[in-house]
Amino acid sequence: MTKVLAGKIAVVTGAASGIGLASSEIMLQAGATVVMVDRNAKALATLTKKWGDKAIAQVTDLLDSKSCAAMIPEILKKIGCIDIFHCNAGSYIGGELVETDAESIDQMLNLNVNAVIKNVHSVLPHMIKQGEGDIIVTSSLAGRSAIKHEPVYSASKFAITCFTQTTRRQVNKHGIRVAQVSPGPVISALLDDWPVEKLEAAKQAGALIDPSEVADAVLFILSRPRNVTIHDIVVLPTNIDA
Repeated sequence: MTKVLAGKIAVVTGAASGIGLASSEIMLQAGATVVMVDRNAKALATLTKKWGDKAIAQVTDLLDSKSCAAMIPEILKKIGCIDIFHCNAGSYIGGELVETDAESIDQMLNLNVNAVIKNVHSVLPHMIKQGEGDIIVTSSLAGRSAIKHEPVYSASKFAITCFTQTTRRQVNKHGIRVAQVSPGPVISALLDDWPVEKLEAAKQAGALIDPSEVADAVLFILSRPRNVTIHDIVVLPTNIDA
């Protein structure tokens, strides 16, 4: 792979699994140093050992307000610079709204919406000061289409799509690009909440994509010349409607 991100320092949240792990690994392969953020310290220790000095562990619980607020300052203290920030961490709730408990709703909205907004708010002063940066947010097809089975999740992704695109229009004058990637169903732990029969049917129909295919889109966004900003990339399994 061409080292298109050589010399860059990236931060990826939710980096211990799924899209976050795939995004971290493709950036590492492209030459970046990657700060891998997750609350799973054991998994981060294993992953950073695998990648050596180019991968740096940052143990943060984004659902803990103090831990979330401390994340960017702690990272800057470790490495002094952030060129790329991939807000990827998220959770999922599907099913009937009346069967969903309030605590789960709060937790998902705090992670999918509030933490993303707070993280971007925290990193922007640094990127504005250095006069350049890339922010990528993992949204979803559910942020473009009101999915019947996902009223809470779809609402969170509609919100974050709006936030991403309004923020993009505010900060592009500072040399900061803000983009999003919007996958359809991805084979990851987020689908653990799907009914077993629905998940198995989707697998058999080829209606799911691999996290690495989303990471390819992330790298495409980051590797465009600075005069080009990608608004959004929607990545779908070909058989999503099967």
